[in-house]
Amino acid sequence: MLAARLIQLIETHAEGLTREVLQDFTTNPKTQLLQKAPRAELEARIGSLYRNLGAWIGDPRDDAVQAEYEEWGHRRFRQGIPLSEIVYALVLIKHHLRRYIRDHGLVQFSADSAVSGEFLPVHLHAVQELNFMVGEFFDRALYYLARGYEAEAQGARSEVHRS
Repeated sequence: MLAARLIQLIETHAEGLTREVLQDFTTNPKTQLLQKAPRAELEARIGSLYRNLGAWIGDPRDDAVQAEYEEWGHRRFRQGIPLSEIVYALVLIKHHLRRYIRDHGLVQFSADSAVSGEFLPVHLHAVQELNFMVGEFFDRALYYLARGYEAEAQGARSEVHRS
């Protein structure tokens, strides 16, 4: 129940999380070339990730994750952004999300009624479980992002060899 409520909280605050991530992208030396990507596109994709987090982590099928993140990889390759920066960008998105979960996971729900002695273990378990699910989602997203990038790079090499 707490995990579902935390996901709702994250989805509700997706806009603020997205702004924080975009600010981090502009100031982080590890994402300098990511500035080539249109800000509106980045904002839309990051915001969509946060707004739809429940769907992303709740669906055990890879179809949607594969389609979305392979497209991210294709597009970033065409924009000339190094794979290392794209990977780091996804790491930053996950970092901001996990920090939000850590900062809001127990505090937000501290008013919930709980039997003395059960409060902390129950809530900590829910926060840990959500972090686990988030980690699994980002692992899959990262794999498909790299796969999309590599496929686009391979297509570009084949195009050059045909010319």
